[in-house]
Amino acid sequence: VQLQASGGGLVQAGGSLRLSCSASGGTFSMYTVAWFRQAPGKEREFVAAINWTGGSTYYANSVKGRFTTSRGNAKNTVTLQMNTLKPEDTAVYYCAADHSTAQKLGDWTTRRNKYRRWGQGAQVTVSS
Repeated sequence: VQLQASGGGLVQAGGSLRLSCSASGGTFSMYTVAWFRQAPGKEREFVAAINWTGGSTYYANSVKGRFTTSRGNAKNTVTLQMNTLKPEDTAVYYCAADHSTAQKLGDWTTRRNKYRRWGQGAQVTVSS
């Protein structure tokens, strides 16, 4: 499975953007899909994740209540809806996948080394 993130762009603070992560060469069935982001000069950090059924999600505290990740109707798309964006959300956003049938996500979901498949990044810029 190869991943492709799309939908980034420039938005004013308080605005919204939606990112999509698409799979090619397969589907996201039986994969946990996560979103990470990396701002200039900073470590790549966990943002959100959704399990293979879509029944469990996990969010970083910094985005909880503002971002929502969900599975699309097609089995090869996961989206990240980002609302009430802040300048500190500015980063390159990556989607990543881990072959897992976990029913409930937890803190372990946030570890980068869990994910073997990564998409190229999508730039999100939030102006103040």
